Amino acid sequence: MSEDLLTRGRFAATVENQTVAADWRGRGYSCQRFVDPPGQEWNDFVHDTNELVTVLEGRLEMEVAGQTVVVEPGDEVFIPRGAVHSVRNIHTGTTRWLFGYD
Repeated sequence: MSEDLLTRGRFAATVENQTVAADWRGRGYSCQRFVDPPGQEWNDFVHDTNELVTVLEGRLEMEVAGQTVVVEPGDEVFIPRGAVHSVRNIHTGTTRWLFGYD
């Protein structure tokens, strides 16, 4: 995945919801929490806005515009408006993650 889509370690590995929300607000993004059980998939979404995703706990596999990456706690993914994207919980347990739109 290109460097402009994935930022490894954008936040500390022990990520705080409030820390991410404050950072994103400062950048013009909302911040909402998602909790997915093992194996949960969200496939082939497209939005009219840019989106950010950060994992709080667990692991996600994300596909953005045909590029696939595993997202760990503290990593941040930028999904440009109009990009087809999918999210899969590949963790053996529950994955908690944040997403926001500009």
